[in-house]
Amino acid sequence: MYIYAPISRLGAALLRAVVGVIFVWAGLDKVFNGGVPGNWTAQGFLKFATNGTVGWPFVIGTPDPKAIYNPTHDFWVSLANNATAMTIVNNLVVAGEMCIGIALILGLATRFAGVMGALMMAFFFFAGWSFSNGIVEEHATYAVVLLALAGMGAGNYYGLDRILGSRFPVWFRNWFMSGDPNPPAVTMAAPAI
Repeated sequence: MYIYAPISRLGAALLRAVVGVIFVWAGLDKVFNGGVPGNWTAQGFLKFATNGTVGWPFVIGTPDPKAIYNPTHDFWVSLANNATAMTIVNNLVVAGEMCIGIALILGLATRFAGVMGALMMAFFFFAGWSFSNGIVEEHATYAVVLLALAGMGAGNYYGLDRILGSRFPVWFRNWFMSGDPNPPAVTMAAPAI
């Protein structure tokens, strides 16, 4: 896919950069957790915030706030109770948010960053299982946006994927970067007789 309209290319680049800033901001927030570097952990969230929530159209009235609605709740609690797993999870979340965000801002390895960001958002979605606002859930929305950025090859628009793309093998460009950095040749249809 190649976007020809200049305003649309700018829009794709802007969307990519804004989502990248959101990821970097989330990572920096965890790194400098209230001014205390290295103090953040996902353990509290995994232990106490993975019950899940439901709302309309799933239930009518007030759902029980102590009920467990999340079918994956036990998995997240078991992770929280494992010190080795928590070390890995904590480091992966922070490093993932920072690296995905920087890659999106720069437009470098955009497809890989978009897919990894969508995977991270899928984990956050399943851990939180929040349907208090119905089917609208922020992590699912981010995942869809990230997959769209990856699919459209958003790094080809004001990004390093376009500048560096020709230096890499085609298979690498297509799977990890933003595909072919050059617009396809425009072919003219033969006139009808």
